[in-house]
Amino acid sequence: MEQKSLGDPTSELLELFGAIPAGTSISNAEALAVPAVSAAVRIISEAAASLDLKLKRRVGDAEEDVTDHSGLRLLTGQANGWTSGFELIRDLVAGALTKDAGALCYVTKVNDEPRELIIYRDSIITVDEDDKTGEPKYRVGGQFASSKNVMRVRGPFTKCPLSMARSAIATASAMEGYANGLWTNGARPGGVIQTPNKLGTEGVKAMLAGWKAAFSGKANAGKTAVLYEGATYQQMALTSVDGQFNESRTFQILEIARAFRVSPAMLYELTRATWNNAESQSKDFVTYTLLPWLKVLEGAFNRVLLTDAERADHRFAFDLDDTSQADLVSRATAYSSLISSRVYNPNELRAWDGYAPYDGGDKYANPAIDVAKPANDNTPPSKEAANGK
Repeated sequence: MEQKSLGDPTSELLELFGAIPAGTSISNAEALAVPAVSAAVRIISEAAASLDLKLKRRVGDAEEDVTDHSGLRLLTGQANGWTSGFELIRDLVAGALTKDAGALCYVTKVNDEPRELIIYRDSIITVDEDDKTGEPKYRVGGQFASSKNVMRVRGPFTKCPLSMARSAIATASAMEGYANGLWTNGARPGGVIQTPNKLGTEGVKAMLAGWKAAFSGKANAGKTAVLYEGATYQQMALTSVDGQFNESRTFQILEIARAFRVSPAMLYELTRATWNNAESQSKDFVTYTLLPWLKVLEGAFNRVLLTDAERADHRFAFDLDDTSQADLVSRATAYSSLISSRVYNPNELRAWDGYAPYDGGDKYANPAIDVAKPANDNTPPSKEAANGK
């Protein structure tokens, strides 16, 4: 006799428990309802928005911070009357991860000076690309808009990461829906009811209705089954596929992690996580996932928020120091080495951690070498001094 398996359910079992077979048709809202997807989008977008943003101006061979630029104030303060700069940057990255056209933001300007940044609802801003050059042409509310007033953040392909992983996400969603239906109904088909007589269609429906009424749901779990009309109950055997159901769900998390280029540990899939590889994966996240999106953001800011003249010697830049900081002991050791080797002075390193400078901290000196006059040169006292004369 054929053995039924919950790990490889038939279409009848899927229909019985209300599960939907996996497919590629899944909306963005449904995709974001998958915890691994929402976690991946959040960790990338919120990490980017959490970094300090600065505007640099080149002066000779060095760069200095500019603090009085209107574009910088919008991105670090209030982008508009109802959106903070943090929320705007977060939503720009999240939109680029989940929308094929990328994230679109309209920049209101007065005399080329940015005054307001607004991410409109979908379809308010549309973009068409030239067939030959790919140059974008924008419309806002159906009216043509200059590219100088529209900020666009998008990935390297014609489709966003969510769209490219839609099949894997749909599979994860279907597996989650199947598991939810299985445990919610509580009528796990652990066996088969056999009858010596033909019940017919109506008889089968009546038996199934009675079985569900008596034994489905958590409140009826564990009750003794009572059969009639000579019916017998046969236990269903579990196959190796049943034991691999959770492994299959874990594999889908790995697929989603690959699609968004984040480590499984960042999606709280900690099966193979250790202290050593978790630290390495965090560095990989900054280098291979976060940094490319930051470069896209910086380019978008430079293009739309700076004038042609300003772009000659100004640039927006995210500060990555916070992402590269080690623990306190390791950082203190590194700071001591940098000061001793005269690569940095104490005030420069204090500025990294947000501390105020102190007098004398601008000197490049090695504190391990005492060049001052010693308090005690260990010279033996003279006889007169020893005798108190």
